[in-house]
Amino acid sequence: MPTTDTYTDQNPLCFPKGTAGAYDGDPSKPFIKTNYPKRKDEYEWIYSDEPHTTRRKAILKQHPEIRKLFGPEIKTFYIVVAITLSQLWIASWIGNASWTVWLTVMYVYGATVNHTLQLANHEISHNLVFKDSLLANIFTGILANVATCIPSSITFRYYHMDHHIYQGVDVIDTDIPTEWELRTFTTTPLKFLWMVGQSLAYAFRPVFMNPKPVTKWQVFNALVIFAIDFGMYQAFGFWGFLYLLAGSFMGIGLHPAAGHFIAEHYVFVQGFETYSYYGSLNYVNLNVGYHNEHHDFPKIPWSRLPRVREIAPEWYNHLPHHESYLKVIWNFIFNSDIGPWSRVKRKTCTKFKKNKTVHHVTAD
Repeated sequence: MPTTDTYTDQNPLCFPKGTAGAYDGDPSKPFIKTNYPKRKDEYEWIYSDEPHTTRRKAILKQHPEIRKLFGPEIKTFYIVVAITLSQLWIASWIGNASWTVWLTVMYVYGATVNHTLQLANHEISHNLVFKDSLLANIFTGILANVATCIPSSITFRYYHMDHHIYQGVDVIDTDIPTEWELRTFTTTPLKFLWMVGQSLAYAFRPVFMNPKPVTKWQVFNALVIFAIDFGMYQAFGFWGFLYLLAGSFMGIGLHPAAGHFIAEHYVFVQGFETYSYYGSLNYVNLNVGYHNEHHDFPKIPWSRLPRVREIAPEWYNHLPHHESYLKVIWNFIFNSDIGPWSRVKRKTCTKFKKNKTVHHVTAD
């Protein structure tokens, strides 16, 4: 075990188990720590850099074998193809089903797997499907948009890279709710509505917070998907097409699989800005629940993220984490200590100071 004075970063995520400053509470019960003093009309501003660069360097120094986990995962491509074909098959007949069958299949299966497709695009944004082929990753991302009906792949790629490089930085990290959201969705009924419409927040928030130049790949993404949308509408009819579109809306809204949007970076324990989830929905969410692991090592694909925790348990097992997305959603809606204000923000960071003219990560 390293000596305590090795760790000088004051962010609590940067201390491994057994060192001074490391979390010593029950890691599986983050909700009992939410009632610390806070302002509910303001974010939680901090003045240290995001913790994952520090963690990455320290973990790799102790466990260099983790580098062997880096690289693409071709299984993601086959998952995208299989889900897309299954969704198109269902859309071809569900328009003639009863409304109870339509609603049940849409919410239980359609919303779940369309969410999986969105998370496949999360992997694709890191170019973790095909090795050394940006174009193959880009086209796989566009394929993953077919059953969701939304041309989001290229735009998500740009903004998600900002989220990793400039985590929590004001304006740049559009994963954080806007000030309007913070001041508006403050009560249980309003937080419920926010959860239902979460897909709209993720669609429009980047445009208002940090608009970027439209690129040729975004235009191509949109033209391809809207053309396919028209074809699917003609082939499957209104209700068949709506099955796909509604599944996308519900899968990112009030749905158990969408609990990760809250679980990942909302502050439940004071000072901790990233949380992992170790539960069964990782199977359909492509292990996005291993979120500390993912931010520590974004070059490791979903299929190998659990190995990170197995190799370096002293860096993960003691951290506050989640075991139920339903509990996360319930607490977000009904716990008055948690809301859109429960996010860490930074005015700037070292990476931004060095690269402040580079606000846009492109796929070109």
